[in-house]
Amino acid sequence: MAPARGRLDGRIALITGASRGIGAAVARRFAAEGARLVLVARTVGGLEEVDDAVRAAGGSATLAPLDLVDFEAIDKLGGAIAERYGRLDVLVGNAAILGGLRPVGHYPPDEWERVFAVNVTANWRLIRSFDALLRASDAGRAIFVTSGVARGVFPYWGAYAASKAALEAMVRTYAAELAKTNVRVNLLDPGVVRTAMRAEAMPGEDPMSLPHPDDITDRFVDLASPRCRRTGKVVAVS
Repeated sequence: MAPARGRLDGRIALITGASRGIGAAVARRFAAEGARLVLVARTVGGLEEVDDAVRAAGGSATLAPLDLVDFEAIDKLGGAIAERYGRLDVLVGNAAILGGLRPVGHYPPDEWERVFAVNVTANWRLIRSFDALLRASDAGRAIFVTSGVARGVFPYWGAYAASKAALEAMVRTYAAELAKTNVRVNLLDPGVVRTAMRAEAMPGEDPMSLPHPDDITDRFVDLASPRCRRTGKVVAVS
């Protein structure tokens, strides 16, 4: 009997922030669903640990250790994937930073600028570098991770909230521009999850009371699937 085919069998998927937390969980799940992975993160050791888990499960991954604010490196990565595969089926823009919690007027300028560089501009550079490769896929799918703080009022979360609001506006615009193509573009709000960023924001919280990143990967698979038809939406895990 032939082995069961996963929902992402043979799909080429790039995931940023893949060395830990949600990115690592999505990498493991996508591998279990049959995807061929390109994993991006700054931490080489973390990427290697995820790679070990992917390979132990019979999957394959290409590791791309880089800092997403090195925008030229994103361009080079796009060129390398174009040369190797000629397409990209799934793009997951997951990497983000919190930038600390403080009154809006108290952010050091360099910290504010780095939050926007990682959370917004890097994702724009990903779109810029991979748009043609997503269009070359028979069913290109782009998923960008957002947060409920983008749509509410949360004192002291100014930099992160503003950056996620900007991300949502950019991604929904991009989705509308691709409405007549085979590419579907969405935002995913994972809610409260047991991650290092959550621990940074809420140091007194019991992390064991929160869902593990592995528990929220179903929605990522749904949005990455060639069968997904929704686009330009903010999709919540719960």
